[in-house]
Amino acid sequence: MASEKNLIVGPDEPLRNHTAALLGLQHVLAMDVYVPPFIIAGLLAMSMDAKMGLIQATFFAAGIYLANGGGRNGLATVFGSLLVGAVLVILFGLTGFFQKIIRKLVPSLVGGTIITVVGLSLIPSALNDNIFQASGNLNQNVLLGVLTAAILVLCVAISLRFPRLERVFKVSSIIIALLGGSLIAAAMGRFSIETVIDAPWFSLPHFAVTNYGFHFSLSAILTMVVIYAVLLTETSGTWFAMSAVLHKPMSDKQWNLGIIGEGISCLIAALAGATPVTGYSTNAGVVSITGVASKKAFVAAGIWFISFSFIGKLAAFLAAIPAAVIGGVFAIICSTIMLSGLQVIRQQEFAERDLYILGIPIIMTLALILIPSQLTREAPQLIQYLLSSPIAVSALLAIILNQVLPKKMPAKTVEQVEDELI
Repeated sequence: MASEKNLIVGPDEPLRNHTAALLGLQHVLAMDVYVPPFIIAGLLAMSMDAKMGLIQATFFAAGIYLANGGGRNGLATVFGSLLVGAVLVILFGLTGFFQKIIRKLVPSLVGGTIITVVGLSLIPSALNDNIFQASGNLNQNVLLGVLTAAILVLCVAISLRFPRLERVFKVSSIIIALLGGSLIAAAMGRFSIETVIDAPWFSLPHFAVTNYGFHFSLSAILTMVVIYAVLLTETSGTWFAMSAVLHKPMSDKQWNLGIIGEGISCLIAALAGATPVTGYSTNAGVVSITGVASKKAFVAAGIWFISFSFIGKLAAFLAAIPAAVIGGVFAIICSTIMLSGLQVIRQQEFAERDLYILGIPIIMTLALILIPSQLTREAPQLIQYLLSSPIAVSALLAIILNQVLPKKMPAKTVEQVEDELI
C-alpha cells in the first residue's frame, strides 16, 4: 500500500507490466513533446521529411530521458549551442551547487508559490493554444475540450463513488478521456485516419551527428546558457510539484541527480538532433489525478517514446489526436498542479509578508501571459527569452521577495507612532 496521501501506488511499489504500459502511455499522451520541434521546423522552413525526422529524434531523446540548406546550417548552430549548454548543466549538478542554492533560497512558501505559478502559467496554454486558437471550427474545438474534460471528471467521480472501481477509472482516467475525446472527434470528422494510413511503419529519426553536424557560435552558446538557466528554473518548479503530490520532500542527492539527469538528457537530445528534453509539469498532474507514482510507469513512458521515434504510424496516430482533445485533459492537469502549490502554502501560518511573496508572482505570471507581443519584441533578445517564461520570472521574483521582505517587522517606538499619527 502506498503510504503517501492520495496515492494508489507509490514510486517504489511493484506494478504489473501491462498496467505500467497503460500508465506510461497516459504520460506520453499528456505531454505535447512534438510541439517545439514543429515550431522550430516551421521557423527554419524545413521540408516535411526533415520535420518528421526532427520530431522522431525528439521522441527518441524523450524516451532516453525517461528510460533545406538554410535550415540545416541553422540547426547545426542550434545543436552546437545545445551541446555546450548541456555539458555546463551536468557540471553544475556534479558540483552540488544547485542543491545548495535551492536549500538556502527556496523554503516551503517560495516552493509552494513556484508550484502555483507553474500550474497557473500552463492553464492559458491549455485553453488558448489547444482549444481557442487551434486549427478547425472554434465551436467544435470548445465542444471537444469540454466533453473530453467531462469524461475525465466522470472517471474520477466514479472512482470516488465506487472505491472498488478506483484502480480502473482513476488509474486509467486520462487515457479513457483521450480515447473518448478522439472517438467524438472522429464522429465530427476531426480525426484524420488518412495520415496514419499514409505514414510508414518504420523510419529512422534524423540524428544531428549524421544529418546536420555541429557549428559552434559564441553568441548562440551564451544565448543558450540563458535559456538553460530558464529551463532549470522551470524544471525546479516541476520537481517541487512532484514533491508536493508525493508529500515527500526532495533530498540533496535527488536535487543533484536531477540536475545531472537534466543535463544528460539535453546532451543526448543535442546529439540525437532534438530540442532540449526537460521535466514536464504535466507528469506531476498525471500522478495527482491517477494516484500512481510508480517509477515503472515512467520507464514504460520512455519505451513508448522510443517506439514512436522508429514506428511512423504510432507517431502519426499521436499527432492525429486533435489539439482540443488534449487541451481538455491538459487544463485539468494544470489545475491540479496549481492547487498542489496552494496546498503546500496552506500548511503553514501566514504572515503579512507572505501575502506579497505569493501574490506578486501570481500577478507577474498573469502579466507575462497577457503582455502584448509588440512590447516583448522591442526588448533585447535575452530579455525576450525571460519574458517568454512566466515561470522563471515569477520564481525568481518570489525568491527575491523572500530575501528582501523582513521576516519580522521591527517594533515601533512611541515617537514613531506619534509621528505617523501627525
